[in-house]
Amino acid sequence: MSDVEAIKAEVKKLNAQATQAKMDLHDLSEELPIGWERIPEVARNCHDLYAKLTDARARLKSAGG
Repeated sequence: MSDVEAIKAEVKKLNAQATQAKMDLHDLSEELPIGWERIPEVARNCHDLYAKLTDARARLKSAGG
């Protein structure tokens, strides 16, 4: 597997994880005030996954993919 293919696979995986994190954040917001204690945890997870996805996309672009 080439570097570009590996990064593409990483982007695909991170995209799925980030989409799920976005949905988790959305679901939490709709259930408020139930579960309000989880806001920092769920938001941090969503933030971190989108940061990783952004980084992976930039690496893919610089690798020519």
